[in-house]
Amino acid sequence: MSDYDYDLFVIGAGSGGVRAGRLAAQLGKRVGVAEESLPGGTCVVRGCVPKKFLVYGADFGDAIRDAEGYGWSVDAATFEWSVLRDSIQKEVNRLSGIYSTILEKNGADLFRERAEFVDAHTLRLVESGKTVTAETILIAVGGSPWAPDLKGIQHTIVSDDIFHLPEQPKRMLIIGGGYIACEFAGVFAGLGTDVIQAYRGGRLLNGFDAEVRDEVGHLQLRNGIDLRFNISPTEIRRTEGGLIVSFDDGSKIGTDCVLMATGRRPKTDTLGVEAAGVKVDPNGAVQVDAYSRTSQPNIYAVGDVTNRVNLTPVAIREGAAFVETVFKDNPVAFDHDDIASAVFTRPPVGVCGMSEGDARRKYGDAVTVYTTQFRPMKNILAGNEHRCFMKVVTKGEEETVIGVHLVGDDSAEMIQMVGIAIKAKLTKADFDATCAVHPTIAEEIVTLKPREINKTTVVT
Repeated sequence: MSDYDYDLFVIGAGSGGVRAGRLAAQLGKRVGVAEESLPGGTCVVRGCVPKKFLVYGADFGDAIRDAEGYGWSVDAATFEWSVLRDSIQKEVNRLSGIYSTILEKNGADLFRERAEFVDAHTLRLVESGKTVTAETILIAVGGSPWAPDLKGIQHTIVSDDIFHLPEQPKRMLIIGGGYIACEFAGVFAGLGTDVIQAYRGGRLLNGFDAEVRDEVGHLQLRNGIDLRFNISPTEIRRTEGGLIVSFDDGSKIGTDCVLMATGRRPKTDTLGVEAAGVKVDPNGAVQVDAYSRTSQPNIYAVGDVTNRVNLTPVAIREGAAFVETVFKDNPVAFDHDDIASAVFTRPPVGVCGMSEGDARRKYGDAVTVYTTQFRPMKNILAGNEHRCFMKVVTKGEEETVIGVHLVGDDSAEMIQMVGIAIKAKLTKADFDATCAVHPTIAEEIVTLKPREINKTTVVT
């Protein structure tokens, strides 16, 4: 028995922290966990889960309209924001309770308050003032929304606030071009809000494949979203008629609600990492090695707080690898390559592996690209103009598949399976040898033909 109160103390009860805490407790370790918000973290409480419910809510509106093309006579449909909002919060609370139960049933102590470092082995629980010590400490506090310091910024909201809006805005201005901005623009446009999305760049989804970025721009327009590019806000003013947002090009936009979807940053500003000798980068991300160890040998960090790959399943895998490394004498470094992910625009995006631009910069003329674009069968009778786009990027004479990019119905579901193929380093020949399932959208992945002009498309 060590002289410390705990063998492991976890700061943050999100996906990564809960997984690490549970696995360590199952090994008989004395585990403490501190969480200042609801257990479950960003994903369960204010991220992936409630957001996906909002996407489903918006999708049902389209489904009702599309049904008429299939012979269904639908009476005038109405939408009530408070019903969806409250139903989502009820489910969020249920799921959060499950996370609490997971920890407590496995013998971990859960403290529902914020923890701050006193030194490398000591933490202070802020509300109670209690001090606890631990041999090993895991930082798993995730990230939080970031917005620029503009005049009138107090009149805006961030993504955390979306799920608690007292009423649905009639007009919404979304500032940003990343996945959070694109997703919420699609949601609220689908629910009937007049949405303007303004972005400082010239294309949405910076960092994604160029053709995917273009396709997402098209689908946002088809969803009735007013896109404004190459402008940045300079001031927000509240008036009797709503909010007036001024931009650096001299334009002004009137709206009822401004969502600042301008990025997220690691939540280390109140953690006291300097007292523990833990190094962070200029944006507050905890610096770690391949085994998630920080500059302080007994302190580790997983999940979004490290700003490696900010996805819930990654945090879970990093948490499990941490337990293998520290408590099972089995050093495991989670492989961050070729991680499949989705953007829940409407319809969604699914990606895995390298973009065409990155592939060409690394492999040059050894890259071959296959693409297709088509209107899904379901949309024909419905008169729905949304299309599907598919792209496979390969390298070398053997044409190993190094990237797949999908935009359209069911892309998020398909990319999970395709991710297995990319991780296994299968070739285009392996894809071609796989018999198609007809009639499906997914069959197009195994029947792709080379793009006619393979090396002249924009790949930035």
